[in-house]
Amino acid sequence: MYSNVPLTELGEFLKARRAQLSPRTVGLPESGEVRRVPGLRREEVAQLAGISTDRYARLEQGRGPVSRSVLATLVSVLRLDDDQRDRLFELARSDECEPRRRPPQKVHPQLRRVVGELTATPALVLGRRMDILAWNSLAAALLTDFDRVPEKQRNYARILFTDPAFRELYLDWKTSARTCVGHLRLEAARHPGDPELAALVGELSVVDADFRQWWAGRQMTGLRMGTKRLRHPLAGDLTLDWDSLTCTADPAQKLVIATADPGTPSHDGLRFLASWTAGPDQPAR
Repeated sequence: MYSNVPLTELGEFLKARRAQLSPRTVGLPESGEVRRVPGLRREEVAQLAGISTDRYARLEQGRGPVSRSVLATLVSVLRLDDDQRDRLFELARSDECEPRRRPPQKVHPQLRRVVGELTATPALVLGRRMDILAWNSLAAALLTDFDRVPEKQRNYARILFTDPAFRELYLDWKTSARTCVGHLRLEAARHPGDPELAALVGELSVVDADFRQWWAGRQMTGLRMGTKRLRHPLAGDLTLDWDSLTCTADPAQKLVIATADPGTPSHDGLRFLASWTAGPDQPAR
């Protein structure tokens, strides 16, 4: 948390920057009405950042305190370049160094082997911010071909909110999507100021109204276990129980698996997909 000191310059910086942006620039619908002031309104910036309008107004009025997580989110929302980003944190007058970007996370070798051995069970390894670190062929057949997703975009929450085909796969999309938002909120609480997480939140806040609403709701939910109902184009309707197992060697990595009760149509559907994707020495990706 940044110290509660007069932040007049910070407020002027924020006002000047939002005046340079239009709703179309940040992905908001334009109503066509004449605006009294140029650029974005305060409430629009607050909505995109997932904070209350009153809290954002206090920032522009120089009435902090300012958290690093909010500043990091504003970097994405206001489309700041590197120099502007540095200026934003400088104006916040922090006594601490801004968190540096962490190196890309790599799946633990033993966890990768486990995923590869699960030939009859869809399995994923999720890392920080729900980045997809590894998967087996059955998970790709069930959900999507993760190989076709650029590595830097390979994030479960991003795909769930931005890929129409992935969204249509879920019969209870809103339940799954809200669980993702709750988990990202928990990650933000554990790692305030994470620039990659702030960029992800800013991106999804811009492209999806449901994400903006749920992020502002402050719900925090860890990945544990539950049930998902899918409508697969090949295997039909599936009801799958999923569980999340934490890697002992790296608690930031979780093995997520999906199963179905033996003898049910969903179990038969998974077996069909497993046979359809079977090949010699299918590795975990």
